[in-house]
Amino acid sequence: MAQTKRTIKKYPNRRLYDTEISSYITLEEVRQLVLDNEDFEVRDAKSGDDLTRSVLLQIISEHEDNGQPMLSPQLLSQIIRFYGDSLQGFMGPYLERSLQVFLDQQSQFRSQLNSLMGQTPWTMLNDLTERNMDAWKAMQRGLIDTAAKVIPTPGASRGGKKSG
Repeated sequence: MAQTKRTIKKYPNRRLYDTEISSYITLEEVRQLVLDNEDFEVRDAKSGDDLTRSVLLQIISEHEDNGQPMLSPQLLSQIIRFYGDSLQGFMGPYLERSLQVFLDQQSQFRSQLNSLMGQTPWTMLNDLTERNMDAWKAMQRGLIDTAAKVIPTPGASRGGKKSG
């Protein structure tokens, strides 16, 4: 069964109406929908035009004005310079992929950090030492196996006939 997008209508008085809960909501509540990974769209109540991007940009703008900004003036200037440039069409997908790589790395880092939490420094050191010893033993086994193939053992037949 296909899940439908949640629809939020924006009225001329700038109010946002969530059709799923039949109630007006704030920009902060729309932000929470984003944080909760809700699939939604914002539509103009009168024309039906898609206003999702402009509402999301409004949320970003408000958060950039409060607290510590994420987007520096230099970064914003660079983004503005891409509008009208021949590479404009590549910039959005590039930023999306870059952010996805960052999120994947962040998730991996958090997972690794969580696996270390709760361990004492001695436990972590012992685990590291055991892994290093296992790697060292594997390397030694590989060298011995390789050497055994290359260097004949004493008393082994050489397969040739004695001339007499």
